[in-house]
Amino acid sequence: MASAPRSWPGPAELIRTASIARKYYLEGKTKSELAEEFRLSRFKIARILDDAVASGIVQISVVLPAELDARLSTELAEACGLQRALVISGSDDDDPALTAHLGQAGAELLAEIVIDGEVLGIPSGRTMTALSAQLTHIARCAVVPLTGVLTSSPMTLPVVELLRRITALSGGSAFPVYTPWVVSDARTAKAFRREPEVGDALRRHDYLTTALVAIGSWDPPDSTLHDALAPDERDDLRARGVVAELCGILVDKHGRIVRAPVSDRLIAIDAEQLRRVPHVIAVAGGIRKHHAILAALQTGLVHSLVTDSSTAYFLLEQNRPAMQIGERR
Repeated sequence: MASAPRSWPGPAELIRTASIARKYYLEGKTKSELAEEFRLSRFKIARILDDAVASGIVQISVVLPAELDARLSTELAEACGLQRALVISGSDDDDPALTAHLGQAGAELLAEIVIDGEVLGIPSGRTMTALSAQLTHIARCAVVPLTGVLTSSPMTLPVVELLRRITALSGGSAFPVYTPWVVSDARTAKAFRREPEVGDALRRHDYLTTALVAIGSWDPPDSTLHDALAPDERDDLRARGVVAELCGILVDKHGRIVRAPVSDRLIAIDAEQLRRVPHVIAVAGGIRKHHAILAALQTGLVHSLVTDSSTAYFLLEQNRPAMQIGERR
C-alpha cells in the first residue's frame, strides 16, 4: 500500500476530513451545518476544508464539455472586443457535423442568456435550422423574423417554422412573415412592406433586445442569399466588393455596408436597425467563411460570436499579428 503524502493527517483525522469534505462539496451542506454535526466551530470546519484542498484530499478542477475551448474563447473575446465568444474545438470544413456543433453551442448560449420579456430576432438558414433543432428550453419571449421566407436549400427550414419551434418552447408570441425574402423588384418589396401583417413584424425590428444572425460568404460562396440570386446579380455584388452578408446586409472586406439594387428587393432587417439591437449573436464557422466572418466583425454589428477553433485562430492572427497565438495576455 502506497504511503500517504506527509501533508495528510493521520488515519482518524483523514477519515473525518474526508467526511466533512464529502458532505460540503458533494452533498451541499453548509459550514454551519457541519460545525453542528461534528461539534466543531465554524472556523475549524473552514480550516479543515482549506487543508483538504491544500493537501490534495480534495482536488478541484474546472471541467467544460469537450467541444468548448475555454482558453481560446476568452482570447477571442478579448482580441475582438466581443461580449462573449464560444469556440468549439476540433471542427472545420471537413467535419460534416460542424453546422450541428455550432447550432448546439448557439442553442445553449441562447437558452442561457435570454430572459423573460425579451424580443428575439431570428433569420433563416442552415445554422439556424440546426440551432432550433437542438434548443430544449428558452425563457418566454416574443420572436420576430429578421428576414422573409427563403427555401432555396432542402436543409433549411422556412423562418416561419423556426419561429414556431421556438415559441412552442418559450410560450411567447410569434410574428411570422410569409412573404419571400427576395422579391422581383423594389416596388413589389414596398407593396409587401405595406401589408398589415408584414408591416407589424418589420416594425418590431426597432424593439429587438437580442438577435441571432448567420454570416454568409460571397467568395467563396456559402450563403443562402447568394444561392437565391441570379448569376449576374452575384457577379455584380462581387464586383462591388461584397464578401459577406448578415440577413441580407451586404458587407465588403473592410466591414463597410454595401448598398446595391438587390438591397431594395429584400424583406429583411436593415443595417441601422440591426445596429440598434443591444445584443447581436453571430453563429458561423468553417474555413470557407473565415474572411466573411472577419468582415462581419469589422462592421461593429456583432456583439457575441459562436464559432470553431480554426476560425478563432484565423481571427486572432488578423487581430494580433505580432502576438504568438495561444499566448495569454
